[in-house]
Amino acid sequence: MTARIVAALVHLLTATGAVLALLALRAAHAGDWQMMFVWLGVALLADAVDGPLARRADVKTVLPRFSGERLDLIVDYLTYCAIPAFVLTETDLLPSAFRLAAAVAILLSSLFHVADLNGKTEEGYFVGFPAIWNIVLLYLFALGLAPFVSLAIVAVFVLLTFVPILAVHPFRVARLRLLTGLVTAVWAGAAAVAIANPFPSPLWVQVLLIVAAAYFASVGLLRSLP
Repeated sequence: MTARIVAALVHLLTATGAVLALLALRAAHAGDWQMMFVWLGVALLADAVDGPLARRADVKTVLPRFSGERLDLIVDYLTYCAIPAFVLTETDLLPSAFRLAAAVAILLSSLFHVADLNGKTEEGYFVGFPAIWNIVLLYLFALGLAPFVSLAIVAVFVLLTFVPILAVHPFRVARLRLLTGLVTAVWAGAAAVAIANPFPSPLWVQVLLIVAAAYFASVGLLRSLP
């Protein structure tokens, strides 16, 4: 019985992401972008820990009727894709004439990623852009780019969803795990500072975010080479 309770609590932790998505949506509707990112950040943290907890609690065996993977995909689609798509229709980050189209492209391309059974390698890499639009959204706010530049970035990531390049998972890929973990910690600190202060972010925060993104991109690209 104790094992079943623990497994159920792990599923509940994953499910709280849907509540956090609602809170983020309410903050976005109110134009409170900092609070929106706080809720999305908490959801990101919950998503980072629920997988290891699920494996430790052996939830597949203890509660075979309920799919933690399916639950996780639903919640991730809300927090990683749907909320950012909505936000891009409500802000001036993109040119007004293209906001809705960009949001639609994000939603549809993200569905492709979520439904792709070959979306991850055995090593833990993502195949194609892994639909982390919450992270892209943070960069657009933090960097304060011109609307057409931001639109070009969104278009590139939409296209990269369908390109079989590899993207590193910060916790599951064994190659360079220690260095990747260190860069992830630096990125998390810079992201926290960005969220805690008005947008766009200070230059040193922008530099840290860009350097971290360049590291993650280079690890995936180098692994994609024959």
